[in-house]
Amino acid sequence: MDKKQSRLRRAARARAKIRELGAYRLCIYRSPRHMYAQIIAPGGGPVVVSASTVVKVLRESIEGHTGNIAAATVVGRAIAERARSAGVEKVAFDRSGFRYHGRLKALADAARENGLQF
Repeated sequence: MDKKQSRLRRAARARAKIRELGAYRLCIYRSPRHMYAQIIAPGGGPVVVSASTVVKVLRESIEGHTGNIAAATVVGRAIAERARSAGVEKVAFDRSGFRYHGRLKALADAARENGLQF
């Protein structure tokens, strides 16, 4: 089993539990260069809101590299603001099998500070 398969196996277990809860899901993906976050409706429905370092508006507000903790904080702040404007207050955090530290932790903390509840 390679690294990606192991991560997806961990993610499947968490996603099954979130599906049971029937909650909105804050799904995170990170690559070495970018951070992506989206809120998905319960039951695997449509994407309600999204934010990433690929979007030009957010990329311009980030100084330097887009794959660091500062960039993750900007994405977390943006996803929380967009979620509140869409009427989503409470979500379940789907870390997609990644370890909860570094950029993931920074994104989650920024989202919490800006009004999103996990």
